[in-house]
Amino acid sequence: MALLQIRDLCIDYRTTAGTARAVDKLSLDIEEGEYLGLVGESGCGKSTIAKAVLGILPRNGAVAEGDILFRGRSLPHSSLQELNRLRWRDIAMVPQSAMNGFDPVYTIEAQINEAIDTHVSWSREQKRKRIDELFAFVGLERGRAHDFPHQFSGGMRQRAMIAMAMALDPGFIVADEPTTGLDVIVQDQILHRIKEIHTRFGKTMLLITHDMAVVAENCDRIAVMYAGKLVEHGAHNVFETPFHPYTMGLCNAFPDLADRGRELISIPKAPPNLLTPPVGCRFADRCPFAAARCRAEAPALVEVGPGHVAACHFIDRAAEFRMKARDIGTWQGAAAAA
Repeated sequence: MALLQIRDLCIDYRTTAGTARAVDKLSLDIEEGEYLGLVGESGCGKSTIAKAVLGILPRNGAVAEGDILFRGRSLPHSSLQELNRLRWRDIAMVPQSAMNGFDPVYTIEAQINEAIDTHVSWSREQKRKRIDELFAFVGLERGRAHDFPHQFSGGMRQRAMIAMAMALDPGFIVADEPTTGLDVIVQDQILHRIKEIHTRFGKTMLLITHDMAVVAENCDRIAVMYAGKLVEHGAHNVFETPFHPYTMGLCNAFPDLADRGRELISIPKAPPNLLTPPVGCRFADRCPFAAARCRAEAPALVEVGPGHVAACHFIDRAAEFRMKARDIGTWQGAAAAA
């Protein structure tokens, strides 16, 4: 049985304009010891899934249908007390902004100690030794544990947040856009530390990002989301031989050092409004290959190879689409026709 099982998950947000379904009928498994990358544009539902797993959806958000099972236990149906027992000990999170993750009026050490004290009764010496180990692992000076979050740079705060996530040696760690707002050098350092958690300690990891290059470099498997839907899922064959036009578009938008002469291509227009999502394929309005069927009927996920699934009505034409998708004129033509 998978460590984490997401089954037909639907998550709604209540707004003054109506109810938006941020995640729609999504099913996904994360195996023990696996490093899964969840990728997609901002607003596609990636961070909503992370918050649902931790039980920290905002007040206007709720799991409307489906389930999330952690080691067979339903997380949405667990009490607050049960979730509190799981947090930090079994499931931990590295959030988008460590400044928002830390309480500004307490030292870093006090906040790590609070997470420890919630679950175990360690002596002051045991906690000090653990923080020493954690700070050494993330590359921070031990004395800085007595500082407040605002005294750290952005990269240092994120390192401290990684240390806090590892405090009780949890089996599953969710990293939600962990490099947001950091320069590229610090981003690489943070991603290296997160990958080391997986390779050195064998932790199960969920990395949420919009950066295809990051998941290609770090993750065992990749799941691609668009407008609340899972559109493609597999190993590195997702990048090598994508079957969904949206995945093809994402691959076009990131540079490749092996192909320096290639022009980067952006996907035209914007994702649909989730208050009134389209009836058919949610990517149809931006897809250069969309046909009438795409706008009338939502495609189902189908197997396109071993461990590789995609949701497109024209799976049999994927090779043709991949060739055409590398031409900027294909996407410009789609934008002009809209």
